[in-house]
Amino acid sequence: MKSAVEQLSTYKSVHLNPKNIRTHFVGVPMIIWSAFLMLGTLRFAWQDHQVSAAMILTLLVLAYYMMLHVRLAIGLVLFIIPVLFTTELVVHTEHPMLIALAVFVVGWVIQFVGHKYEKAKPAFMDDLNQLLIGPFFLMAEIYFMLGWEKDLAAEITPLARDKRRALEAKLRGKS
Repeated sequence: MKSAVEQLSTYKSVHLNPKNIRTHFVGVPMIIWSAFLMLGTLRFAWQDHQVSAAMILTLLVLAYYMMLHVRLAIGLVLFIIPVLFTTELVVHTEHPMLIALAVFVVGWVIQFVGHKYEKAKPAFMDDLNQLLIGPFFLMAEIYFMLGWEKDLAAEITPLARDKRRALEAKLRGKS
């Protein structure tokens, strides 16, 4: 498994433009919320309780984040619990899948607008695992803004810039 530093520096290498990062603070939560809503519609009974695929995904993803970086994972727990709670409420409305799809599409449009500013393709296009790193990256960015995890920021930023230079050099070589 790649370390948090490796994952974050790879993700940050195509998220250096502040406008792109700002779009991600809107688009990524929308995509997460809509995905949890979609998965929330997949339900089954377990010991007299209704369990959703979103609940199971929550446990798995949070365990992965805990393995990467405990302090960032704690922030993600604080983010994901309200997501899970609100999507559970919407699951029981008349058209949860339609709502989820609409929010999902708008979230992705916002993401791709951000990458126009960045002039770089999204990280997941080269590594699907980067889809899980988006929320992790945003939580790291929040921590950095608050002055927390300064050592982590100092470690990933130069690596991200080096990776971006290498990516741009590779693209120049192909043209």
